[in-house]
Parts: sequence; C-alpha cells; structure tokens
Amino acid sequence: MRDGAYGYDSYLSPFTWRYGSEEMRRLFSETQRRAAWRKVWASIAKAQSESGLLTRAELQKILQNSGEKRVDVAKAHEIEKTIKHDLMAELRVFAGQAGEAGGKLHLGATSMDIEDNADALLFSKALDIILERLVACLDAARKRIIKHKDLVCMGWTHLQPAEPTTMGYRFANYAQDLVFDVRLVETLRKDFLRGKGIKGAVGTSASFRKLLGTKAKVGKLEERVMSELGIEAFDVSTQTYPRKLDSLVLSVLASIAQSCAKFGLDLRVLQSPVFGELSEPIEEAQVGSSAMPFKRNPVAAERMCSLARVVAVAPLVGFMNAANTVLERTLDDSASRRVVIPEAFLAVDECLLIYERLMRGIRVYPAMIKRNLERFGPFAGTEAVLMKLVQKGGDRQKLHEAIRVESFVAWDAVMEGKPNPLERRLAESKAVRGKLSRKELRALMDPSSHVGDASEDCDEFVEDVVAPVLKRHPPKKGGRRAAGY
Repeated sequence: MRDGAYGYDSYLSPFTWRYGSEEMRRLFSETQRRAAWRKVWASIAKAQSESGLLTRAELQKILQNSGEKRVDVAKAHEIEKTIKHDLMAELRVFAGQAGEAGGKLHLGATSMDIEDNADALLFSKALDIILERLVACLDAARKRIIKHKDLVCMGWTHLQPAEPTTMGYRFANYAQDLVFDVRLVETLRKDFLRGKGIKGAVGTSASFRKLLGTKAKVGKLEERVMSELGIEAFDVSTQTYPRKLDSLVLSVLASIAQSCAKFGLDLRVLQSPVFGELSEPIEEAQVGSSAMPFKRNPVAAERMCSLARVVAVAPLVGFMNAANTVLERTLDDSASRRVVIPEAFLAVDECLLIYERLMRGIRVYPAMIKRNLERFGPFAGTEAVLMKLVQKGGDRQKLHEAIRVESFVAWDAVMEGKPNPLERRLAESKAVRGKLSRKELRALMDPSSHVGDASEDCDEFVEDVVAPVLKRHPPKKGGRRAAGY
C-alpha cells in the first residue's frame, strides 16, 4: 500500500473520478468504510458496558475516538504491511487511540461481526441514494407522459413500422420499469437487508456465551448493538452473513441498469436521422467527432448503456460468491466484493443521473414524427379497413390478401421516395370500391384514430401507479447532475 502515490501517472478506476456522484464515492471510500467499522465496535462496546464488561470511563474513551475524524488510513496501512490484515490494522490504530480502554475493543467478536454489519450500513445508505435517483427519474418521466400523451407517433416492432401509439404511452412504459425498480428497492430494504448480527467466529455466538453466561444475555447484547446501528440481524449466520444478500443487492442494481439501458437504446435509435423523432440534449459547445464537425452523437445515452452492461454481469459474481461459500466461510469472496459491489452502486448512480438529465432535457421533433406518420401511418390503417369491410359482409381472408397486395405495392413506392399511395390504391381496388367512401376510407386510415386507449391509459397510469410512488417518496429538488464525460 503506497499512500499518497495515487495520481494520473498510476492506474485509477474511472469510478474514482469520472463516473458516479461524489456522494456515492464518499460513501464507499476507505475512510467511510473504516468509520463504519468503528461505529460497530463502539456499538458493541456500549452493549458490553451495560453487561459490566467495560467501565463507564473505558466506554467514554472508546466513544471519544470512534468518529470518522479519528480514522487514520495511512497509519493503518503501515500496520497492514506487516500483519496482512486490514481490519486488525484498523483495530490496532483505534485501540491505540483509546488508550487502556482499547484493550476491551473487539472482545468476543470476529472480523465479520464488524465488517458485515458495516457493509449492511453502507448498503442501506447507498440504496437511499439510489432510491432518490429513481424517484427523480420517475418524476421526470411522469411529466413527459402528461405532456406527450396525445402526441401520435408510429409504433415500431422488429424495427419495422407497426401501428401508431403516442409518445406519452411510450414514456409510460419506461416509467413502468422504474416503478418496478422502486418496488424492488423497497422490498430489498424491508424484507432482505440485514446485518450479520453479533454471532462470533462461526455464527453460534459461542464466544459471547462464554462472556455473558446465558443465551438471553447474548440475545440482549445483539439486540442492543443492532438497535444502535439501526439495522436488523439475520436469524442465523456462518462466519459471514448469507452472501445471498449480496446476490440480491446486485440483482436489484442490475434491474435498474436494465431499465436505463432500454430507455437509452430506444433514445439512440430514435435520435438516428432515419427516425429523427427524439434527441438527447446537445450542449452548444459539445463536440461529436474529431473528424466530422457536424456530428450530434447520443453520447450520454451511449455512456448510460455502456455502464449498464457492467452492472448486468455483477449478479454473476454475487451468485458465485454465495454458491461457493464452502461450509462456514471461505475468503475467495473478499476481493471480488471489494470491486463489484461499490462499482455496481457507482455505475447505477451514474446511469440514473444520466437518465434524469435525458428525460428532463429530451428534444421532441413533431415534424419528424409527422413525416414518419405520413410515410408509414396509412399501413397501420389497413387493420381498421379490414375490420370495417368484414362488418359490411366481406370475406376476411380474401380481403386480407387483397389489402396485402396493395400494401406491398405502396411499400415499394415509399421506398422509392414517393408519397404513400396506399389510400388511393385501396380506394380504386375492387375490394374497397363501392363499399367505403373516400371519406370513410381516409378516416379509417388516419393514424390518430387508431391509437386505442393510449391517452386514457397514460392518465390512469400516472394517477394510479406513479402518483402513489411519488407520494411515498417525494422527489427532491435540485441534486447533482451526471458529469457529462
């Protein structure tokens, strides 16, 4: 460990400075990690003092030195060089600062009584940040749904023109993904996020039973510690809390990343001039290409999708760590947890900051939407024409074939750059002529008349689904924006 040697002449993780908020980076900093360890040690000391294992003076000395300001990472790293154990190195620094009272620190505990409870504390705070980001994104999407609920646009399936929808209804689908993610975070927090508790070397509380004498006293000590920390304990554990918790945390983060990637990819497609309906906000001085000055690349959406891929594979590491914990504990989870968990949180943090910026600043181009409707919207009206002709007594199968033939001819014309001739061709065809007036045909083929319940569904979704979430978690104003690199 070479303190003070970190700079731009040595490898730095992009998460050290480029991606994620300062708030999330600070939370997973070495200082905060060690401060969380000290919080657990201090909580154990408080509970043990109530059991008579520490004097009031000893406890006071420990508490005076337990805060973040007393963390000395450099000194702990020096000790770690010799003893090769980071938690014991931090314990020796803490104990030295606490004087004679330091000799009572860590009494009966094992390393993971400290580290796993500290990790649960950090996860709780990190999930609070993620939830705040999710709510901000959902609030931004809500406004888009309301604003564009009646803006008719082409729907696309298989990247081919389908039936029309509304832009607001499309945004509602992105918002629904975010609602799922909010509920997943809520469930994770409520039902699964736990600390190890204070259970000793293999989870049986044997050391604490020796110190305190009875199961009731051991249970009271653990309850007192976990109450002080503000988290619940798992009912049973091995040397560590169940690594399944890590797997669940990473799976929820991956779900959020998937929501970001879906929105980002759709935006990238629709920003392509072939579609041209949407664009991410482009800053005035933004450079799109070193070679092509005109470029307006969707770089923020691309960055969001790229980071989402990193998170997508994180649950595999969580799975392997949980599945390969042999018997009461192995250490082969330690290094990967140090990497994958903080970086997954930081990547999702950055993704959500980008998501909110994009959703609030997205550019909508009605002229391009109208162009696509004029080119492809008439094809969507063929289903309405088919149903009306069948209602008038026509043969559904024969009509389907006749309309298909005319549609293919019209498609070729569109691909040649000509106006869509489908309405005219159908009006002149044997299948339609004399059965539908030109006015009736035009009304049936008007894309705006073929969006079903899209607008009403937008209103209901916002009122019945989004509003209760935002009521539970009122969005905060302001906040940090993505770095924009």
